Amino acid sequence: MALFDRFRAGLARTAKQIRDRLADAAPPSLSTNRPFSPGGRPALALDTLEAVEEALVAADVGLPATERIVEAVGQDRVGSISARVGREVRRILSETAAPQPIVSTPHVILIVGVNGTGKTTTVGKLANLYRTAGRSVLVCAADTFRAAAVEQLAVWTERAGVDLVRAKTGSDPAAITFDAVTAAKARGRDVVLVDTAGRLHTRANLMAELDKIRRVVSREVPGAPHEVLLVLDATVGQNGLVQAREFQQASGANGIVLTKLDGTAKGGVVVAIAHDLKLPICYIGVGEGIDDFLPFDAGAYVNALFSETQ
Repeated sequence: MALFDRFRAGLARTAKQIRDRLADAAPPSLSTNRPFSPGGRPALALDTLEAVEEALVAADVGLPATERIVEAVGQDRVGSISARVGREVRRILSETAAPQPIVSTPHVILIVGVNGTGKTTTVGKLANLYRTAGRSVLVCAADTFRAAAVEQLAVWTERAGVDLVRAKTGSDPAAITFDAVTAAKARGRDVVLVDTAGRLHTRANLMAELDKIRRVVSREVPGAPHEVLLVLDATVGQNGLVQAREFQQASGANGIVLTKLDGTAKGGVVVAIAHDLKLPICYIGVGEGIDDFLPFDAGAYVNALFSETQ
């Protein structure tokens, strides 16, 4: 399935909600007394802009981003309402920092987030994505407090065909991360994925543990960790934005993985994160299969939500 088709399938619920609501936004009528732009098109009516606002808020785009988009749509005079919304969303997504490229090896990536977001599954799918792209991968099971998490990760890494470094339950997460990075250097691996324990940003001891892991890997590999990817569950909508803001401050998260996007109509949270935090969405999960995991593409996202040829 082509990339756009996979995006469209994964965003089907969000797209339907937005399209249905934007359909209520009446097109400009030449019979009104509204002022005309220099190009001859009348300004959009207030009720039309309100319909656009309702569509975006319902999709969890968030108020700050919605206000910016509505203002832009009101000033834009080119194309349909969907096209105008899509253009401004694309601008917002273009303002985020670019994901970190692999410029030296091993490239160390920490996977962080709260419990239940799909962190461990994400590690397995990301390992598979790198491997199929020709990269050699080593996975570190640094969630040493939950034996079930390690066993789950073992299943995923076996399916992905990549190495796994694990330790006994209760071992020091920083120590096993050190062992994994050392092993990756010795084996010449390109990427190290570190699956950390789920934690809330309010748990000072767990955040200190994460900071210890960061210090350990930075001593072993210059510039590491190169990425700190925060895994968010798309179904929680605006609550995910709150998590992202707190983890950005507490853990140095510099990228987002948005999971379960296929199971929600709240896919607009992508725009809220990009607008409010300037964090790039690096990957999205659009299903349960190992291949249902895609690098985020802003163009495909905008087309999936706002293209009028569905």
